[in-house]
Amino acid sequence: MSTQEFNTIVVANADGLKPFAITLTRDHEAAQDLYQETLFKAIAHKDKYQPGTNIRAWLCTIMRNIFINDYRRNERKHQIIDTLRYVEHQNSYSLNAERNVRLKEIHSAIHNLPIIFKNACVLYLQGYKYNEIALALDEPLGTIKSRIHFARKLLQKQVDR
Repeated sequence: MSTQEFNTIVVANADGLKPFAITLTRDHEAAQDLYQETLFKAIAHKDKYQPGTNIRAWLCTIMRNIFINDYRRNERKHQIIDTLRYVEHQNSYSLNAERNVRLKEIHSAIHNLPIIFKNACVLYLQGYKYNEIALALDEPLGTIKSRIHFARKLLQKQVDR
């Protein structure tokens, strides 16, 4: 299938995605962003589409996955922010010196990770998805998953000492 044919099929089915985006986000601006990102990813990954299959289902799957991944990333960010606020609150009253020491140990452990694990781990902790990290570091997805796994193991050993 040529790029022109693929683009024509995507554009012909694109309008059907807008109601689905609104259903997922319940916000018109967020729905528009989700819609645009879906079209971008579909065109960027056109090689993964199998001609003859249901293009609308393929596009909806892309949209749903983007929505879920963004939701998870935002949840992680909120948890980190809540934890940091809690720690700041504890710091302001100096009620929990042990927690502050523990947090410093964690930051130190992250800083002392071998560089091969550190880059992937830091990006992961910032909320990026595995595939985004793989693209950013120009490494295979399996390598990134493995590095993050080993980084977590190393951090756990260092912090549990």
